[in-house]
Amino acid sequence: MSRTPPLRAAVVGTGHRAQLYTRGLSERPGHLVAALCDPSPTRMAFHNRLLAEAGRPAASRWEPERFADLLAEEDIDEVVVTTVDAEHDRYIVPALRAGCRVVTEKPMTVDADRCARILDTVRETGNSLTVAFNYRFNPVHGKVRSLLAEGAIGEVLSVHFEWLLDVRHGADYFRRWHREKRNSGGLMVHKASHHFDLVNWWLADEPHETFGYGRLGFYGRDAGERHGLRRDYHRAHGSAEAAGDPFALDLAADDTLRALYLDAEPDDGYLRDRNVFDGPVTIEDDMAVLVRYARGATMTYHLTAYSPWEGYRVMFNGSAGRLELEVEESRRQPPRTRITSARGALHGDTAAEHAGGARLTLRPLWRPPVGIPLSVDHEAHGGGDPRMLDALFGPVDPGRPAHTGQAAHPTATERDGALALAVGLAANRSFATGRPVRTADVLPGPR
Repeated sequence: MSRTPPLRAAVVGTGHRAQLYTRGLSERPGHLVAALCDPSPTRMAFHNRLLAEAGRPAASRWEPERFADLLAEEDIDEVVVTTVDAEHDRYIVPALRAGCRVVTEKPMTVDADRCARILDTVRETGNSLTVAFNYRFNPVHGKVRSLLAEGAIGEVLSVHFEWLLDVRHGADYFRRWHREKRNSGGLMVHKASHHFDLVNWWLADEPHETFGYGRLGFYGRDAGERHGLRRDYHRAHGSAEAAGDPFALDLAADDTLRALYLDAEPDDGYLRDRNVFDGPVTIEDDMAVLVRYARGATMTYHLTAYSPWEGYRVMFNGSAGRLELEVEESRRQPPRTRITSARGALHGDTAAEHAGGARLTLRPLWRPPVGIPLSVDHEAHGGGDPRMLDALFGPVDPGRPAHTGQAAHPTATERDGALALAVGLAANRSFATGRPVRTADVLPGPR
């Protein structure tokens, strides 16, 4: 009896987040990580060690300049893009044209021109692009969507959404490549695209107009000096000044960070542990946004990147009541010297040291409030990562069902990626101009 050969996958960009896909694909017999693509041989060697640990063969290693050759010579079926955000289109477009199925980490890209290039290529080729919005797969978020879709609060008229990044997680965006807007689009694109996609998905609606204010008020040289937080060093490794700084990241203290970044510095010169109170920093750390949706609902949104605790509150006001969700990812961050990665707790891969709880409350008109039971998972982005992998690549064991408890069909298309991006781009433009910006003015293609 003949067997279907495994789909041959290429993972492009082999930093920290890419581990999810290298491990996830290696666990699934229907997929084979055939190729890795990255400027750093050291990082690619790390991912090959992950494959070896899973009992899978080593993948071939390719430089980014030879990506087209990779697609042809390795007979690639699927491509996973986990590079710097501004580089996503560089790989998405040729992979689609080569007939590959493409999965890209969020955000889909960082500006309107790159977005247009991607959308045009999807239309021209008819090939599949999925944006990995893992928060859609968090069971708590699926429950919210189900309640709203069932009319638990009637017509949704307004949304109030606050997201807080604590001084451990939030700071990390200001020591990495994300701190330059040309690379990441700023936190309105890189981080908040998660949240804007959630609201678009929860409301089953599209954003129409955005207005906002944003500033760099905590991180960066000027703010650091103003608040008495800045210490005089460029990067933490090897710096005596960084030794007592609670904002410093100790690459050498964590095996994964050492292998992926410190050991890889001779390859490309990338510094993963820069001073968050030094320059250049061209992104904001405090952002307030007002969004109006096509059917009339409004959303007030605030993102803070320097909070004592981490989590979010989202409230929906409707014609028949109110739905309130509060999630504490970490109740506090203790003072500690030279933060390590804690194997992913910085960015939600694992539970934070002081993880809190979650509360979902339905408040119908004229009736007592009702607490909605929740099962909260603080690992793997609220349990979203394994569920997303199941949806993208099938279950690890084909004989068992995939993870359940989700609203139907939560995977995000290129259109969803563009709509989430449009809110961030409009917010960035509004920060600069002081004026509201229509989605149609930043989102390419037909409306």
